[in-house]
Amino acid sequence: MGALSNDLQEHVDGDPTVALLCDLIRCRSVTPEDAGCQEILAARLRELGFDCESLPFGEVNNLWAKRGNKGPVLCFAGHTDVVPPGSAEEWHSDPFEPDIRDGLLFGRGAADMKSGLAAMIVALERFIGEHPNHKGSLAMLVTSDEEGPARDGTLKVVEMLQARGESIEWCVLGEPSSQSELGDTIRIGRRGSLSAILSIKGIQGHVAYPQLADNPISRFAPVLAELHTTQWDSGNEHFPPTSFQVVEVISSSGAPNVTPADLTARFNLRYSTEWTHEQLKKRVADIFDSHEIGYELTWHLSGQPFLTMPGKLTEAASQVVTEQTGLTPELSTGGGTSDGRFISPAGTDVVELGPVNASIHKINEHIKLADLPVLTSMYQKLMERLLT
Repeated sequence: MGALSNDLQEHVDGDPTVALLCDLIRCRSVTPEDAGCQEILAARLRELGFDCESLPFGEVNNLWAKRGNKGPVLCFAGHTDVVPPGSAEEWHSDPFEPDIRDGLLFGRGAADMKSGLAAMIVALERFIGEHPNHKGSLAMLVTSDEEGPARDGTLKVVEMLQARGESIEWCVLGEPSSQSELGDTIRIGRRGSLSAILSIKGIQGHVAYPQLADNPISRFAPVLAELHTTQWDSGNEHFPPTSFQVVEVISSSGAPNVTPADLTARFNLRYSTEWTHEQLKKRVADIFDSHEIGYELTWHLSGQPFLTMPGKLTEAASQVVTEQTGLTPELSTGGGTSDGRFISPAGTDVVELGPVNASIHKINEHIKLADLPVLTSMYQKLMERLLT
């Protein structure tokens, strides 16, 4: 590692959250790699009296750390893996070397979500230092499989905890939940995500003799139109209406005067608690069947919808945000999926509270330096409200 700029060195020396975030950004943890992040976190947690378990599944590294053996259990959760940086030439600096410009800290994972992890660790250190005999127990669940298939990460750890009879009352995910300002949004749930691969077989033929061919595009077109115009539901108090989106359609003969022999397509439904995934599958199949075409659908359930109803956790999170920022946070279920979909079904109340998400997955990902001490304080105050 080269010498730090004076500006960066000043912030590293002055704020332990910035210092830890910089260490984590330097770990090239492109999913499913952890690249040493979890050992950095575990070393700090062991000093606080946490029992740390390394739980590898397949190519994925997971960390389960716990301090205490009584309820209620407050767990902080997140992921060390990041998406690929993209073109290095388009970054203004090395994506894996933290850089400060104009009050922003740049680096892959700066917002999604190594800043959340760094703030959690420093908040834990401060809270335990002031309240060594706090109520209940503290835990931390970290995976390197959130940005990837998400099959060997949080899902497997939660299954293991359930098999051992361990439960989590409250969980705070450090995902970048904020929209424009830190704390303006708290996620209290997420929509379900149901995807499918469609296959339609036809008969190739000359475009001038359609009666001698069976064009799969022609057969799919009215089905696609109905799928797009269907009003699946109107949403409800906590969820927007279910949406249907096609992300890929492939059908070609390779020649302009020949109709194709087959068609494949991919589509996704982001759905609310108005449906189960089995009900949605049947509704889609009914639409296809009504058009009397031969087809095959292969389904993949990425996650079921989950919702944390108003209660002690949501109230504490909202109050802490208002105290620290003056904002009244929106309680939202918007956005994509998160690992909360694996934690909530075990009976855990889950909220997502983290940085602004405007730059996540983008070139020159960044976080406001001024947000880091505030985020750290939010997590610390949340522990104080729930465990003292």
